[in-house]
Amino acid sequence: MAVEINAKIVGYRVKSAEPAPAPAPAPAALPEENPLTMRIASRPEGTLEAVSEKISYVGAEGRKKVYLLVSFMPVEGVLNGQRVIIERPVEFFFPSGQLSSEHQWITATMRSLSLAARGGYVTQAVADLRKVAWDKGLVRCGMNRWGKPMFHDSEVAAIAWSIQQILYRRGFLDIDGNQVAVEDLVSRFAKRQASGHGWFPADVEEESAAGGAVEPLGGTSSALASGSNGDKDAAQGAGPAVVGHCPECRGELIMMDGCPTCYAGCGWSKCG
Repeated sequence: MAVEINAKIVGYRVKSAEPAPAPAPAPAALPEENPLTMRIASRPEGTLEAVSEKISYVGAEGRKKVYLLVSFMPVEGVLNGQRVIIERPVEFFFPSGQLSSEHQWITATMRSLSLAARGGYVTQAVADLRKVAWDKGLVRCGMNRWGKPMFHDSEVAAIAWSIQQILYRRGFLDIDGNQVAVEDLVSRFAKRQASGHGWFPADVEEESAAGGAVEPLGGTSSALASGSNGDKDAAQGAGPAVVGHCPECRGELIMMDGCPTCYAGCGWSKCG
């Protein structure tokens, strides 16, 4: 199309192409924040989901039943540049008045566990409680994968083992009491949100097929039985040697502190 110029030309300029728009800046990468180890300042307001469990064990003072509560909450973090959510335990409650021990020590232990949970190292804290021993003999609590009774060095160790069991069934620990990888925790929480059902441990047979023979949480102490046969049985996870039958309930007797003691339920002891 021709354009007629009627005015005097005083200068000219060559028209250049339109400059390309500057590329949009890439979004800044999110800083890594492991939701498993990040510190939770305090318990949030409102309601938390909790697990309440009755624990039964037999010790030097006979059979006891106590109740334990563990509260859980979702925790958000950043993993590989992506926001993720996992579930963590944040509170431990052991209502006072259940044991003859000093209530202040029970309360102090539960408070310490709660602080460890919010600090991100509850797995190590519970494992350390498993090592507590006392001078009143072994405590029977729970069953191993072969259906044999498990024995612990103290009531504290038995309760710590029970806590590990709660965390294992919740999917927070593996069957050996070790911490589950954060990636697995993310997928398990996502499954809970999607289906409304939590993660459940696989059957013993499935776990054996997947990873070979796996020792249950805690194992059996080699000091449970006297004599070479008892040591052999304990080493194989078959429990302590049986030395007779209880006159009260006809359950099996084992040697505890040099005294035949019933671990079938009634807690009878020949030494009183």
